Amino acid sequence: MTQPHGGAVNQPQARYILPSFIEHSSFGVKESNPYNKLFEERIIFLGVQVDDASANDIMAQLLVLESLDPDRDITMYINSPGGSFTSLMAIYDTMQYVRADIQTVCLGQAASAAAVLLAAGSPGKRMALPNARVLIHQPSLGGVIQGQFSDLEIQAAEIERMRTLME
Repeated sequence: MTQPHGGAVNQPQARYILPSFIEHSSFGVKESNPYNKLFEERIIFLGVQVDDASANDIMAQLLVLESLDPDRDITMYINSPGGSFTSLMAIYDTMQYVRADIQTVCLGQAASAAAVLLAAGSPGKRMALPNARVLIHQPSLGGVIQGQFSDLEIQAAEIERMRTLME
C-alpha cells in the first residue's frame, strides 16, 4: 500500500522481517504483506505494547477504515501486554468515535490496557479464543512515587480519576 505521493504507508512494528508475497490480478502484479492483507479485509492487529506509536497506528487505521466505509464492521485482533493509560484512552475514544461496529477478538493475551480495548468492542461482538488470557488490574502509576505531599496528592487524584474512567 502506498500513499498518493508514492511513499510507503507506515506499517505496524514487528520484531522480525515480515514475509511478503506477490499477488496477480487483472490490474497487474503487486507485492503485499500480512498487515496490508489484513487491512484490506478491515482487520486491525494489535500485537505490541500499547504506547504512543502503536496507538497512532491503530487510530490511523480506524479513521481510514471509517472514511472508506463507515457502515462496514471493523475487526480488531488483540495480543498485547497492555501499556500506557493515555495511549489506551486515545484508542478507546477513536473506537467510540467511528460509526462502524468494532468486533474485538483476544488471541494470546489482552492484559491491562489491552483488556480495556477488548471490552471496548461493540456489544455482542467481543470475544476471546479458548486459550486466550485476559488480565485486568487496578490503575497505578509506574515507577517510584516521590515528592512533596502536594505532589503525592496530585498523583493520587490522577489514579482516582483513571479508576473512575474505567468504571
